[in-house]
Amino acid sequence: MVRTGAATRPGAAGPAPRRRTQRAPAALLAPALLGLLFLVLPLAGLVIRAPWTTLPRRLGEPGALTALRLSLQTATAATGLCLLLGVPLAWLLARMSFPGRRLIRALVTVPLVLPPVVGGVALLLVFGRRGVLGGWLDATFGFSLPFTTTGVVVAEAFVAMPFLVIAVEGALRGADTRYEEAAATLGAGRWTTFTHVTLPLVAPGVAAGAVLCWARALGEFGATITFAGNYPGITQTMPLAVYQTIEGGDLAGAVVLSLVLLTVSVAILAGLRDKWITSG
Repeated sequence: MVRTGAATRPGAAGPAPRRRTQRAPAALLAPALLGLLFLVLPLAGLVIRAPWTTLPRRLGEPGALTALRLSLQTATAATGLCLLLGVPLAWLLARMSFPGRRLIRALVTVPLVLPPVVGGVALLLVFGRRGVLGGWLDATFGFSLPFTTTGVVVAEAFVAMPFLVIAVEGALRGADTRYEEAAATLGAGRWTTFTHVTLPLVAPGVAAGAVLCWARALGEFGATITFAGNYPGITQTMPLAVYQTIEGGDLAGAVVLSLVLLTVSVAILAGLRDKWITSG
């Protein structure tokens, strides 16, 4: 009797082994469930306590719409700035070997762990009117960044860029360099290879990093209020509007604004979670 099929040929790969389902030990299951509750219950509290009957009216208020529009505009502009500067920086860290690369990578990721308020103070010391560069900008061009909409973009880009750099660097390290070597062999220059070969190869990583960067910029609070202030229509983004609303005693209004940010964050992270883990 002759057996047929790919599995009988030497070297042929058989069917993928089925992953065995394991029973979780009680010692791990109990704290895991407690951890899940700890993270989910506060979010569920927003949904449970939301004033659903007045939600449309509160969302339609001029202050809420202005803050939402400003948040979307500044987060998009900050993401564009991060793409312009972060993608080349990620390429440098992933493909070039030079002294101090580990130190530079550590400095790039500092905003991930740095308290945002400290980041805002640091931005003031550099770009303020008496700052290292801000004084020169003000004296030469009459241009000041603090307490302006542009200052909001700068603050958001500062705290959000590491998300983009990490995602793109991971994608670059995982990309197959043989395509780039083949392009160079065929006479393509470095810029042509980068734009026509490298970028298409890592486009999913760039897209995932850009969306994470945008989401982080949308939720930025500490650096923004320290560096740009909290002026309605100029620098008051959604997180700042939440802070001002709850400070004014309107808890229901703060819950409504928080729900908007929660919905956006959950939608983005749910769609990109697997890609984020894979690229890391």
